[in-house]
Amino acid sequence: MGFDGSITAYDDERFMSEAASEAEAAAAAGEVPVGAVIVRDGQIISRAHNMVETSRSSSAHAEMLAIEAAEKALGTKWLTGCTVYVTLEPCSMCAGAMVLARVSRLVIGTMDPKAGACGSLHNIASDDRLNHRIEITEGVLQERCSKLLRDFFRARRRSHSGENNTEI
Repeated sequence: MGFDGSITAYDDERFMSEAASEAEAAAAAGEVPVGAVIVRDGQIISRAHNMVETSRSSSAHAEMLAIEAAEKALGTKWLTGCTVYVTLEPCSMCAGAMVLARVSRLVIGTMDPKAGACGSLHNIASDDRLNHRIEITEGVLQERCSKLLRDFFRARRRSHSGENNTEI
């Protein structure tokens, strides 16, 4: 299995499942449940989940952390031949980082109509004006990835409404 097109739908689902497991770890830590894995030559070379709240860093998105780990693992700033699997469509920051790192392919679990920059609000990853474009596949394990986010935010809303309605 290489980046020559021999990646199958089964492979995409298998690696997206790994990203979803990372998203579950994020949710368990109180983070927005987004997970990412980076694959090269059929092997996961890095994995991460959102750590924004834990690290108190607005740039600690799953994709950014996975990119940094992949670059360290490979000893290069170029991620040519790599596929990023992410449970939620990347934002502008993460999409830009993927373009700069020369990621070859991006597989998205669910789109983000409010902040997505790979097809929803913007399409940084495929913008012809940039010097690198990323092949994009959408909707892999879409229901599982969407459910993680829905459940997380539903629980958060319940928690916040319960705190505001307690009698003293």
